[in-house]
Parts: sequence; structure tokens; C-alpha cells
Amino acid sequence: MSGETSDSSSLGLLTNREFIAISSTAFARSQAYSTILIALALYADMFQTTSTVEGLFGTAFAIVQLFIVLPLGRYIDTRNSKRILLFGLLLNVVVFVGFMFVENVTHVILVRVLQGTAASILWLTGMTVVGEISDEGSRGLWIGTYNQVGAISSLIGDIVGGLLLYVYGFQETYIALSLVTLGAFFSVLLFLRDNPGGRKDPEDSSGRETIEMLLGRSAIKALVFFRLSFSVGKMAVITFLPIYAYTEFGINPFMVGGIMAGGKLTKAITQGKVGHWTDRIKHTHWFILAGALVYALGTALIPLAGFAHIYIPDTTVTALGEEMALPGAFFVLFAAYAVLGIGDSLRLPASMALFVGEGEQFDAVASSLSLRSIAWKVGQVGGPVLVGAIWDATSVLVAFWTASGFIVVSSAVFAWLYSTDPAREQVDAVGGD
Repeated sequence: MSGETSDSSSLGLLTNREFIAISSTAFARSQAYSTILIALALYADMFQTTSTVEGLFGTAFAIVQLFIVLPLGRYIDTRNSKRILLFGLLLNVVVFVGFMFVENVTHVILVRVLQGTAASILWLTGMTVVGEISDEGSRGLWIGTYNQVGAISSLIGDIVGGLLLYVYGFQETYIALSLVTLGAFFSVLLFLRDNPGGRKDPEDSSGRETIEMLLGRSAIKALVFFRLSFSVGKMAVITFLPIYAYTEFGINPFMVGGIMAGGKLTKAITQGKVGHWTDRIKHTHWFILAGALVYALGTALIPLAGFAHIYIPDTTVTALGEEMALPGAFFVLFAAYAVLGIGDSLRLPASMALFVGEGEQFDAVASSLSLRSIAWKVGQVGGPVLVGAIWDATSVLVAFWTASGFIVVSSAVFAWLYSTDPAREQVDAVGGD
């Protein structure tokens, strides 16, 4: 299908009502994800959890996705994507209501399972719809801009979400997230065309046959293995960095959001440009390798915050009418997360481009993206608990360096597997999440 605009810039797309509607789902999803990550640090402190239990916060989010992403991808390929998006947005509102009433760790974990379901629906359906309604020649621009909206929203979630949690607490924060999500719901309802995807004929091949055809591609195999092992390291970072900052150094939720904003800012600024470069360089996998190694470096820097007090003095800043003490660890963590953002910007557009390009060959973009997602979920389920257990048994340094090691090994194996049978060239570069 064709998009409704021929504009050749990200700003030009903001005049397209359909693009605004679909990007509003990315805005709502990303803002909620970032804000709830900060809230999890507060729950960890409130319920005095161990690192292993904190790892379950990440595992609970991922385990349901592990089981649903493949059938969900097939369902999206053959059904009305608009209705699926509307359902996902309403389910996200239910998640926020659930978080308002949690009273113990078990409640948090159960609501995280529900959140994982809603996030999968919104991410997989949204990405597929953008790919389907855009013109082939502008797909990189559409999806790259779509994900820049998500990155900017995630940055807002870190700052505004952290501020709301710091000033008002849980209930008011979740009400604000619900209002944003309902705004996205009505935007999709009013402005997105009916049935904006689902080009696959269910009679052409079964879901299993489609997945088998995709896995027959060596490039897909290499990408799936890379995602599986890389996710162990990355999800440990996403789960534990806010908890580490809050529980170990006493950094308040607002400033924890500031730390995470460092990575989101570099990601929001650079991802579109890197996607543009990826469109024009044949060796797309080089970007994946470079981004992964930069991410490994950022991960290894995180536990060095524990030594920051030796070299970086504490600083006092005035914000919101109050004085806030910032330990030296804040600056180390901010720099580490900024490095992580650069790594993501290098890796994500190329990774998404290769998966979309391979899926296009079988009219199964959502199924290809679901393979990308399920590979991530395997590591996402086990990674946080594994690294949390290592942390409990050894130290924070060993835990994060183990996560970094997973990323380096995944990069090396991907380079070897991919070199045996590269993907087809000249696929559109797109952004990711």
C-alpha cells in the first residue's frame, strides 16, 4: 500500500494524519515503558527485594511475549491491524489501572506479564502497519521517523515520568499515562485507514510454513542467534540500571530519569541519520557489529560508578525548589547510558532493515518481525534473572561484565554466521526499539 505523502523529510511526515495516528501509538507505548522502569526501582526499594527477584520484573515482562509473538505475527499478517492496535491501547490502560493497586511483589510481577502482552501487540502491529502503508521508496524514512517519535517519547518518559513519580507518586503518574494512551486510541480510531495491513492470504501457506521459509534463510538464522544472545546483556542493563542507581546511590527518581535520558537523547538525535547512512552502504551488517560492540563498552562502564566517589566529588543542584545531592556515580551512569544510546543508534536501523527485507520476500513482514521479537524474548526471559543471581552471588562488577561478555560473544558469532550467506542487498534501513 502507499502512504499518503510524498514528503522526503521527517518534518514532512508530521503533516500526514495517518502517520500522526500510528506514531501516537509509539509515543504512548515508549513513554509508558520508560516511566514504569523507573517505577520498578521504587517498588524494589519499597518491598526490599533481592537482585534475583528484581530480575523477575524483567522476566515477567518477557515470558508472555515469548509465547505470543509468533502467533501474533501470523495473526497481524492476515487480520485487520487497526482493530488490533485499538485493543492493544485499551489493554495498556488496564495495565496502568493494575499498577495503581499493587500491594506486593507478586502483584508487580503479574501486572508486568500483562504489560508485556500489551507492549508486544503495540510494537509488532505498529511496526508492521508503518511498513505496509508507506511507499517502498520512502519506507526507511517512515519507519525511521516512527521510531524517532518513540525514542523522543521514551526520553520524555524518563524525565516527565520520573518527575511525576518524584513529585506526585504512583497514582497520578498512571492517570497521566492513561490519558496519553487514550489520546492515541482516538487518534488511531479517527485517522488511520481501516485494515491497514494484513496482505498475506491465509490460504497461501500456514503460519508454520511461513516461519520455516524464513528460517531457511541464513541471514535470518544469523540475526536470530545474535538477537537471542545480545538480549541477555541488554535486558540486564535495562532492568538493573535504574534499580542500581536508586538503591545503591540513593539517586531520586527524577534524576534516575535524567540518567536514562542520556541514552535516549543520543538515540533520538542520531538514529535517523544512521538509518540514512545504512540505506546507502551495502554492508549493512557492519552497523550491527559496530553498534553491539559500542553497547558492550557502555555496559562494562556501568559498575565503574561504584568507584566514582574516589575521583568525582558530590554535586548539589537546585531543582523543583529543592536542593538535590548528586553523587559522582550519577555522572558515570549518565555517560554510560549515553554510550549505550550511540550503540543502539548504530545497530537498530540495520537490524530492522534486514528483517523487513527478508520478510518482504514472502509477504510476511510481521512474521519476520515476530521472529526478531521471539529471539529477543528468550534472552529477555533468562537474562535478568541470570545476571541478578550472579550479582547476588558475586558483585555488581561481575554481573555487568558478564552481561557485556554476552554481547561481545553474540557479535563474534553473528559475524561468522552472516559471512556464510549474506542477506540480499539494498533493503530499506529502518529504526527499531
